[in-house]
Amino acid sequence: MARSLVLVATALLGAVRAGAAAWPPRAPFDVRAFGAAGDGRTLDTPAVNAAIAAAAAAGGGVVVFPAGTYRCFSIHLRSRVSLRLDPGSVILAAKPAPGAGAYDPAEPNPWDLYQDYGHSHWHDSLIWGIGLTDVSITGPGRIDGAGLTRFGPGPRRPRRPGDLPLSLGRGARAGDAEFPPGTDMAGQGDKAIALKDCRHVLLRGFSIVRGGHMAILATGADDIEIDDVTIDTNRDGMDIDCCRNVRIRGCAVNSPNDDAICLKSSYALGRIQPTEEVTISDCEVSGYDEGTFLAGTFRTTEKEAPDRDGPTGRIKLRSRTASSSTAGGWRWRAWTEERSRTWSSTTWRCAT
Repeated sequence: MARSLVLVATALLGAVRAGAAAWPPRAPFDVRAFGAAGDGRTLDTPAVNAAIAAAAAAGGGVVVFPAGTYRCFSIHLRSRVSLRLDPGSVILAAKPAPGAGAYDPAEPNPWDLYQDYGHSHWHDSLIWGIGLTDVSITGPGRIDGAGLTRFGPGPRRPRRPGDLPLSLGRGARAGDAEFPPGTDMAGQGDKAIALKDCRHVLLRGFSIVRGGHMAILATGADDIEIDDVTIDTNRDGMDIDCCRNVRIRGCAVNSPNDDAICLKSSYALGRIQPTEEVTISDCEVSGYDEGTFLAGTFRTTEKEAPDRDGPTGRIKLRSRTASSSTAGGWRWRAWTEERSRTWSSTTWRCAT
């Protein structure tokens, strides 16, 4: 049955704070003026990062991507800088290879014992920022993670009972990978957008295809708005981890192999910090074959996700406790209504 889902999840401490992550832009900085070719072959990372640095040095501004395909490795966001993806523009994730370039190395994280590799690092992404204020990415262009990997090791510790779905068995070995054992992450990028400890963030009006392990990872963010973003990916769509004051609205996320939108509280920051004051409204989640959502063909040939749970496309709530406590529990209400053909399946969880 065609349905849409609206979820409102609020912490026990209060409601969503009003206000948007917006600020007055100062001046346009065209990436082509800094040497970007936009031909899909030239590596445009240096030109793009130079344009962002110039905007930051000017006190803030808008970095413009005109129509074209900009092949890049890691792009470094800066405070008070907006990336504007014009119609027909694509930021294309380059494929790493010896002598051809690589993504930024994953930064050390002593707390990677407690969550998987993807949630423990941010530098190894197509677009990343840490400790930023007033940053935005707006459309209507596209981010294509063709060169990103969806794989990565699990937590850097032996697995224990309860770490995996029962469908994957109860085996536990130190250093087990989430998917292929021995996955080499050197030079790899595994997220389209990664943000850590950022404030006043706006993501609006663009699309992401093939987002890697996570199309959007936000960790420790405060005041983040994700509006009218379409994601068609092969693993997680949005992971909101240890964040507060989050508004996700009008988005469509197709993720047949994993979570469409996941609210969680990991230990990636080395501290206990709940995700709280979150609103998800007017969003669609689905589990159609990857790429067929944006293409409009809505195929359903895939019978099983890697966790053997069937095609997913779910909204998942994941906390440190299963109770309604201020230390990490959730209180929520949900409802459905007739609206769209893009419904696949949804799993509600408040896992320990």
